[in-house]
Amino acid sequence: MSATIVTVSHQNEDLMFEHEHDYVKNQFEATRDCRTSNPFSEWLWGGMQYQLEHHLMPTMPRYKYPALVPLVQKFAKENNIEYRASNELQLLKDNYMLYVDVARAPADPRARESASGLTI
Repeated sequence: MSATIVTVSHQNEDLMFEHEHDYVKNQFEATRDCRTSNPFSEWLWGGMQYQLEHHLMPTMPRYKYPALVPLVQKFAKENNIEYRASNELQLLKDNYMLYVDVARAPADPRARESASGLTI
């Protein structure tokens, strides 16, 4: 279960082909929070549901993140930046569908072969 939560909370939103020089804007564009649905889920996610807050303030203790969310949302609104959050099931579905898309994608003929002979 932990690996699933870590994976979906670190799944990048989109491929970024250009470097974003604004660190804060980059975090908003590359991160999504999770809206947990109940106290057990809040506990189970262990702070991973506050990915944007964590990336903006990585040394802040995670028990303070819930109070930070409204401030981050206000900052996003005032600066015309999208604040993204999805519920747990949507995050899991989106992550699964990304893996389906990657698995169905044709192999890149320029890819190197791994030591086992498999193309990576």
